[in-house]
Amino acid sequence: MSYLKHYGLEREPFSNAPDARFYYNSDQHSQALLRLMYAVDSNKGLAVLVGDVGTGKTTLARRMLDNLPEDRYESSLLVMVHSGITPEWILTRIALQLGVKDPAGDRLKLLKQLYTRLLEIEGEGRRAVVLIDEAQMLQSRALMEEFRGLLNLEVPGKKLLNIVFFGLPELEDCLALDEPLAQRVAVKYTLKSMTVETTTSYIKHRLQIAGAGQVLFDDEVIPLVHRYAGGVPRLVNTISDNCLFEAYLCKMKVVDNRIAHSVAGDLGLLQQAIVETPRDRVKEELDEIDSMLDKLEQKK
Repeated sequence: MSYLKHYGLEREPFSNAPDARFYYNSDQHSQALLRLMYAVDSNKGLAVLVGDVGTGKTTLARRMLDNLPEDRYESSLLVMVHSGITPEWILTRIALQLGVKDPAGDRLKLLKQLYTRLLEIEGEGRRAVVLIDEAQMLQSRALMEEFRGLLNLEVPGKKLLNIVFFGLPELEDCLALDEPLAQRVAVKYTLKSMTVETTTSYIKHRLQIAGAGQVLFDDEVIPLVHRYAGGVPRLVNTISDNCLFEAYLCKMKVVDNRIAHSVAGDLGLLQQAIVETPRDRVKEELDEIDSMLDKLEQKK
């Protein structure tokens, strides 16, 4: 019997692979998208979204791209995969993504091609939007200056190009490399870790989309998952997925505290949970876990 068949699921509920079907529109993701769309629709030029690892920046970038229909926007999403990117590469990729055919090798000629293309997009009544994910990889002043130059492509009273950066908090250091660019950030939003309430809704949402007929976690387990994950969506997925698999191996239909504690230990998250928990709550929470484990042992 497979993992999915055991729980009566149609698909994996906690995969970290991008899947629009599982998008959870939390309050903060809704607020972030609202602000970023405002920046684009108002031609603000530059908007920035920052957040720690696993907080959902890439998910939000893809969601925003989906919310930019072709009849109103000429949009693209570029992912920065390493820090060795050059200004020439950036300029060429943006030009290609926005529809420039046969980009020139000479920078000035390429800028002219791009400007002409942006005027065409403007003439069609659309907006040009470039989303840059993993923007903390843009670690040189030359790259920041290149983006500042792109934001200077405008007509009287209107910018021709809108750029949205998605990145880790280190993106702030990148922007600081070019103060004039940093001053042009018109909209900025910071993604934070989920609360236990949001984590509960998030887990239930993903299970429902996966076809689960029940929550599959004991009531006390989700707060434990939230604590071990620190409220980070990616870790919530990893822990939850491992919990379901371990429960499956134990031929259990519902994840209990023992499984959650064991998984957190295997993933090396027990000490992290202690460090991130306020000192005045550490002993209380550890005593609570020990008590739950004792009860489980007594039931055996």
